[in-house]
Amino acid sequence: MKQDKDLEDVVRQRIRGLRTARGWSLDELATRCLLSPSTLSRIETGHRRIALDQMTAIARALGTTLDALVESGTDDDVVIRPHRNEERGITTWLLSRDSGQTVSKMRITRGAPDEPRVHPGRDWFTVLSGTIELRLGERTILVGTGEAAEFSTMVPHAFGAHGGPAEILCILDHEGERSHLKH
Repeated sequence: MKQDKDLEDVVRQRIRGLRTARGWSLDELATRCLLSPSTLSRIETGHRRIALDQMTAIARALGTTLDALVESGTDDDVVIRPHRNEERGITTWLLSRDSGQTVSKMRITRGAPDEPRVHPGRDWFTVLSGTIELRLGERTILVGTGEAAEFSTMVPHAFGAHGGPAEILCILDHEGERSHLKH
């Protein structure tokens, strides 16, 4: 299976790259992950398949995760393409999704929705351009370019562009992502 071989090659390159970036010899990494230097050498050169328990020990010794060792070796994820939702008047660039938080850039062309939402957690955004109208409980707050807002999402809230399109960079927890990016 070519895909398996390609993935193993990527993992081998990453192991060798991380080891040499730390200035470690084969002996030093082998000691840290409790493998023999010859086994580690055969893994790095492709003369031995990598067992899951070995990969776990190597990742731990290198201070990384299994996910980081096996993530896609292609450049498909380099360019972040926009996701347009014309109905909602929002274009989203999903910049990162990690450890329970999502970082997203949003271009908002619609005004604040009439129906505010409530969900567990906190939302944070900074305005890159334009002005955002934030309805937070009974208050209406205008957040301009270069300003940021952070608030409890248990307070009924809604936001939208004010006086023309606006772009924001936001950090959302799982519930915020579901509420603001999936609907």
